[in-house]
Formats: sequence, structure tokens, C-alpha cells
Amino acid sequence: MGRTVELNRQLTLERRQRISDGAGGFERDWVALGEVWADVQMRSVRVTEVSAGTTALERHRIIVRGAPQGDPQRPMPGQRFVEGSRIYGIESVAEHDSAGLYLLCWTREEVLT
Repeated sequence: MGRTVELNRQLTLERRQRISDGAGGFERDWVALGEVWADVQMRSVRVTEVSAGTTALERHRIIVRGAPQGDPQRPMPGQRFVEGSRIYGIESVAEHDSAGLYLLCWTREEVLT
């Protein structure tokens, strides 16, 4: 049996949205969909050298409460979780358990060090 899920970190779920720029065009910006409680675990990190310094690509496994397809509280690939200055881009989402009580989100976070 796996470890107990501990929803002990509050994250903001966001999606990209087209917003009018007031001059007939639009821009894309992130819009908050709501707050979720999550269990965040780092799974791997890869460090690379770039022209601006060193960058770390961290992959996280984030577990949140289950939500049915179409519910705005159900995360989707292309959305992101935000926790202060940390941004976790959502790459995939699947049910964590057969009852659908929790969702498992695989995310990536790029950190310039």
C-alpha cells in the first residue's frame, strides 16, 4: 500500500485566456480558476548550463482532490499551479485511485539558479 495522501499545500489553479487589449486585439494572460489543496512531491531534477546561468528542471507529482471531467476545478494539461513565486506547469492528469477520489498531476518547474 502506498503512503497516505496529505493535502497540506494550497495552490492556485490557473489557465491561459485571451483577454482584450482595449485596442481591438488581445493578449494572453493567466486567469485563476480557484484554490486547491495538494500533496506536492519532487520526483526528479535535471540541471543544465544556459547562457544566463544554470537552470534546474524539476518534475513534481502533485495530487489534488478528484473532480469530474468538465468541472473547472479539474486540472488539465496546459494549465498550471502557482504557489507564491513557484509555477508548476501541468503536463498530464490521471485518476490516482480507482474511486476517483484524487487526481495525479505530473508537472514541471523550471528554476533559474
